[in-house]
Amino acid sequence: MQARHAQIRGEQNPAALMDRRGPAHFEDIVSQYLPVLYKRAYRYVGDPHDAEDAVQDALLSAYKHLSQFKGGAKMTTWLTAIVTNSALTQLRRKPREHHVSLDEPLNEERDYCLSDILRDAKPSPESECIGSQLHGYLVQLVTELSPSLRKVIQLRHFEGLTTGETARLLGLSEGTVKAQVSRGRSKLKRLMSEV
Repeated sequence: MQARHAQIRGEQNPAALMDRRGPAHFEDIVSQYLPVLYKRAYRYVGDPHDAEDAVQDALLSAYKHLSQFKGGAKMTTWLTAIVTNSALTQLRRKPREHHVSLDEPLNEERDYCLSDILRDAKPSPESECIGSQLHGYLVQLVTELSPSLRKVIQLRHFEGLTTGETARLLGLSEGTVKAQVSRGRSKLKRLMSEV
């Protein structure tokens, strides 16, 4: 009856197979599911080498304890559980990363901490002021362009529209918009160099 249940599940009792066919059959069963087992281990450990080690340890353990498999579940379920446990063991063996507080003093001799020497990703007030002045200057220079170039430059650079959107809005071809943007930039560059 147990053999009939094993056939219904699509797998046979590995202990009985080991008696009849030897270790080569166990290798056949394992090789069939090896990619799935590797993926399972990799999901836990996140490193290909550690995943390989976890699978190797799991398969060695499964082979040693094959007689303990009673056939109450599929063999793949049993192997997957062993691989999962092996991967979790790999994670426990890894040394934990040391985290440093940004507000903790670097050493006893110095009175500053890591947050004091790290640069802020945001622009400084001076940079924002300079950027604002340059933007105002550029807006003033754009007014000196011809009306057609001015509209294209304003839509493309100040409004942030794409070439296609600008072309549709102005009723021009994309090639015309690109040419006008290029001419507008050249004139702006020349005006900036004159000042």
